[in-house]
Amino acid sequence: MNHISDSLDLLKPIIKGIAAQFGDSCEVVLHDLTKDYGSSIVAIENGHLTGRKVGDSGTNLGLEVIKGETNAGDRYNYLTQTQDGKILRSSSIYFRNSANEVIGCLCINYDISNFIMAESLMKQMTMSDVNPDVKKVEEAFVSDVNELLDFLLSQCINEIGKPVAQMNKEDRKKAIHFLDQKGAFLIKKAGDRVCQFFDISKFTLYNLLDDVRESKE
Repeated sequence: MNHISDSLDLLKPIIKGIAAQFGDSCEVVLHDLTKDYGSSIVAIENGHLTGRKVGDSGTNLGLEVIKGETNAGDRYNYLTQTQDGKILRSSSIYFRNSANEVIGCLCINYDISNFIMAESLMKQMTMSDVNPDVKKVEEAFVSDVNELLDFLLSQCINEIGKPVAQMNKEDRKKAIHFLDQKGAFLIKKAGDRVCQFFDISKFTLYNLLDDVRESKE
C-alpha cells in the first residue's frame, strides 16, 4: 500500500465491521497521514465518542510517530481519556508504504467508562484491590489542530514545571526540545503560536531548534 486513498474501498468495510461488532461504544478511525494533519481523518465510525468527524485532526500520538520519535508507532491496549471524561481502551496501527514511510493509521477506541464504574463498585463491595497492568497514555482527541497545539503547550509547561514568565534561556530550550520531540512543529504555523506563547522572536525560535536538533544528532 503506497496511498491510503488507493485502499479506501477495502478499509472502509473493515472499519464499519469492527464498529458493528463492538457497538456504539467503539470508535474506529482511519487517518491519511499524507494529508494536512489538521484534516487527517478520512473515515470514522461512532465519532460521537470523541466528538470527531471526517476532515478533523489527528492526535498528539500521531505527530510523534510522523516525527520519528516513536520507533514502531503501533500501540495496543492503552488507556486514554476524552475531554468530557470518558475512559477509552485504545489501539493504534500504522500503515507504511514501500519506502517504510508512515502514510496512515487505524485507531480503535473503546469506551470502558461503565466497566470502570462497575469495577469500582465491585471493589468497594468486596474490599479487593485491583492493580491493572495497563499504562495510561495522554492522548488529545480534538477536531481542530489548534486545540492539539494548545494541548502540547500545556504538556510542555507541566514538563518544565514553571510558567513561561519564570523560564530562563535553558528552560525555554528544554521546552522547545519537548515540543519538537512531540512533533508540534509539524503543525502548520506552529512556529507563530510558539513564538507568541514564549514571547520570543522567530530568529530565537529557529536558533533554539537548531541547538536542540544538533545536540540530538
